[in-house]
Amino acid sequence: MRVQLALNVEDLDEAVEFYSKLFDAKVNKRKPGYANFAIEQPPLKLVLFENPGAAERLNHLGVEVFEDGDVRAATERLKAAGLADSVEDEQTCCYASQDKVWSLDPQGMRWEWYRVLEDSESFGREHHDG
Repeated sequence: MRVQLALNVEDLDEAVEFYSKLFDAKVNKRKPGYANFAIEQPPLKLVLFENPGAAERLNHLGVEVFEDGDVRAATERLKAAGLADSVEDEQTCCYASQDKVWSLDPQGMRWEWYRVLEDSESFGREHHDG
C-alpha cells in the first residue's frame, strides 16, 4: 500500500514540471486537467488536479492498496467504527475504474481507501472540486 496525496494546482504543466524534479520521477498518467505520479521511494501516489482558484491546495488524502480484499477489509473496518462516509464499487474516477471507500475526519478532510481496477479514457465522477 502507499499513501495518496491529492493536490489542487493552478497550472498543471508547471506543477508536473516541479514535482517531476522534486521526486526525480516521470509522470505516470497525464490527461486534460489531471496528472498522477506513482512514486516508489517514498511510496507515494501524488495526484494533481488543475483547479485554478481552489480555496484549498489539499484536495484529499488516501491510501492506495493493491489486493482484491484490501478495500473490502477497509470498508468493513470503517463501517464497524462508524467512519464509512460512502462506498464506491467499480466506479470510474480519475481516468480509472476503482473500488473505494470514503471517510471524513472530524474537520471534514476527505480520505479514501482505494484500488485501481483498470485504466479508463474518461475522467468519470467529479470528486475533485473539494
